[in-house]
Amino acid sequence: MINVTRSIMPDYDKYIKKIEKLWENRWLSNNGKYLVELENSLEKRFETNCAVVSNGTLALLIALELFDFPEKAEIITTPFTFVATSGSIIWQKYKPIFVDIDPMTFNIDTSKIEEKITDKTKAILAVHVFGNPCDIEKIDEIAKKYELKIIYDAAHCFDVYYKKKSIYKLGEISIASFHATKVFHTIEGGALFSDNKELINRAKRLRNFGFNEKIEIVDKGINAKMNEFQAAMGLLNLEIVDEEIEKRKKRFELYKEKLKGLIKFQKLSNYITKYNYIYMPVLFENQDMRDLVYLQLKKEGYNTRKYFFPSLDEVYNSENQCRVSHNISKRILHLPLYGDLENENIERVCSIIENVAGVNK
Repeated sequence: MINVTRSIMPDYDKYIKKIEKLWENRWLSNNGKYLVELENSLEKRFETNCAVVSNGTLALLIALELFDFPEKAEIITTPFTFVATSGSIIWQKYKPIFVDIDPMTFNIDTSKIEEKITDKTKAILAVHVFGNPCDIEKIDEIAKKYELKIIYDAAHCFDVYYKKKSIYKLGEISIASFHATKVFHTIEGGALFSDNKELINRAKRLRNFGFNEKIEIVDKGINAKMNEFQAAMGLLNLEIVDEEIEKRKKRFELYKEKLKGLIKFQKLSNYITKYNYIYMPVLFENQDMRDLVYLQLKKEGYNTRKYFFPSLDEVYNSENQCRVSHNISKRILHLPLYGDLENENIERVCSIIENVAGVNK
């Protein structure tokens, strides 16, 4: 079975050699050597400050905690995202206010944000969907006008650059996911990035129960620490991630060449100066055609993914308000994409799509 993605893995012997040292020093968590080294490497790579945590959802929870919003504050966000985005808002006892998406970019439609702002609105939590940067300038403009904080869910954005600047440098704070399904991973993991060093220093306290460097509890924290086995995986994956991205780019471009005219693609920002080719989302004319392709691909050994699901009405309660999101969710399909995917498989997937789409037009 060909899956929709495949995690990169470092050389087995290199990983074993690296973690052997953990049996010598027995320092497995709590700001260990590999965690510090990983943070330093990420800060150097993206030229900003970084706090690594144990997963992307905790990064979101901490990001929301940093600003001490009042209870029941309203946070502008998008329904077209993984459930962790809105779930984090709800867990923090805030209220997610959903703004529909642009049908071309799949990102939050900035022309619809202002009509949802009230005196309870405290922040915009925007998502760079599938690594595609939002309308950064418009969001900045709105945030300044209404004195709102900007939090970016950049879970898909490892190595994405906007106008020659890392996407992690934008907004008050950006969060990343280093889950195993991402281009770069630490098995499970995440991070907070910001040019504001004070925010990152507080994030480091919050991830460790609120302890400061003197082992005094000075903040209301949580346990979001990354262990040394995960950090070791991340350090070694940093050595091979550039090659992985380059391989993905070639396969992404082959898909676009083969499927041109058959289906539609996400419109990427004109200001991307570096992209990571994390997913291969395609858009069909209607849900019936999407589902037929999904079933036929599965029958022939290809796992694809219907992604995202804004129809979770018990959470979102937004179907009537966010019709574009619901429409896109019924037509979108993620095709297999990873560095070691053979061209023959891409050609076979495209052939199946052509056959199904052609017959059912």
